[in-house]
Amino acid sequence: MKKRVVVTGLGIVSPLGLGVKANEEALFKGLSGVDFIKSFTPDDDFPVKIAGEVKDFDPKDYIDHKEIKKMDRFIHYAMACSDMAMEESGLVINDSNAERVGVIIGVGLGGLPAIEKYHDIYKERGVKKITPFFIPMLIANLASGQVSIHKGAKGPNSCVVTACATGTHSIGEAARLIQYGDADVMFAGGTESVITPLCVGGFNAAKALSHRNDDPQGASRPFDLDRDGFVIGEGCGVLILEELEFAKKRGAPILGEIIGYALNGDAHHITATAPEGEGAARCMNMALNNAGINKEDVDYINAHGTSTAADATETQAIKTVFKDHARNLAVSSTKSMTGHLLGAAGGVEAIYTLMAIKNGTLPPTINYTTPDPECDLDYVPNQAREADLNICISNSFGFGGTNGVLVFKKFNG
Repeated sequence: MKKRVVVTGLGIVSPLGLGVKANEEALFKGLSGVDFIKSFTPDDDFPVKIAGEVKDFDPKDYIDHKEIKKMDRFIHYAMACSDMAMEESGLVINDSNAERVGVIIGVGLGGLPAIEKYHDIYKERGVKKITPFFIPMLIANLASGQVSIHKGAKGPNSCVVTACATGTHSIGEAARLIQYGDADVMFAGGTESVITPLCVGGFNAAKALSHRNDDPQGASRPFDLDRDGFVIGEGCGVLILEELEFAKKRGAPILGEIIGYALNGDAHHITATAPEGEGAARCMNMALNNAGINKEDVDYINAHGTSTAADATETQAIKTVFKDHARNLAVSSTKSMTGHLLGAAGGVEAIYTLMAIKNGTLPPTINYTTPDPECDLDYVPNQAREADLNICISNSFGFGGTNGVLVFKKFNG
């Protein structure tokens, strides 16, 4: 029999703020964290000038100053969020449990800022000016590695890199390690910080980004007829997952339960979703089967909802899976407020889903002004709404056709 997995701590930095309280307040007020890019100064002819950036983050608040220079920003975020989650959970790692505590914190693109910076330094000043910390700064698994080292977590240690599904897959795979007895506790989530000229320019070249530079806060508009692409964002979401009896024994706060998870592939295209959301539909069905629940049991879906053409295929996938119940479901995209956090999206959106359950409040899809005939579900338009939420799912679908779905339940003992 599989062990039960509960969530006991949350850590988050996002365009909506630093920490759980700030994010919770902004989320249910329907505030946007999108603004003009500050990480670099776009040239006059640079086509995209907006992003969902993390504001007022100082790594010195979380990391010893001597260690900061060994990490790129995505690792800084992971370290900060792990601190926050550990503090909320009350977890203490010591010799008696260290080998049963693991880390899976994934990233979509890794240390691209370090690559761009040190490429410039190499070209301008030569090979001897490359820092010896360059490689550890940029390698994807160093988010998990640094958290493990600094927390003393000696259990399973890995890194998922699956584009926009990274955070969701990290949480799901970590939960499975606990379910099958390989760990009692896991730090799990996703992190990302790649708002750089090369990254923004690259996504723009792929025709993926919104050009609504005259209205930054209105640019991310999932499911709206006038959506014109996603807004790139950054951030991190880390959850502490625990085996239920282990959590109970130490008196941990239980914030929710993970009851289902699935992942699969579209086998269709490197960036486009499968027609009619066929792969996403299969993945949602797999997650419901894994959870052992009926489709009518689901109250809310935190949609992948990127503000692109894929919103229509996700809508179709939801209707395929839930049939008549799709009309009773609340569906919203919190990317309307944060932008798309790439590898961090699944971690942050898992936290937002748990916030919805805890508060009995549906996060809105802001900037929803003109309905799209192909997107005809209840997207909780523009304002949060009270609701009795028991079971909720979070969707993540990534480039390469990789899909992930998590099923969360209110903890009832």
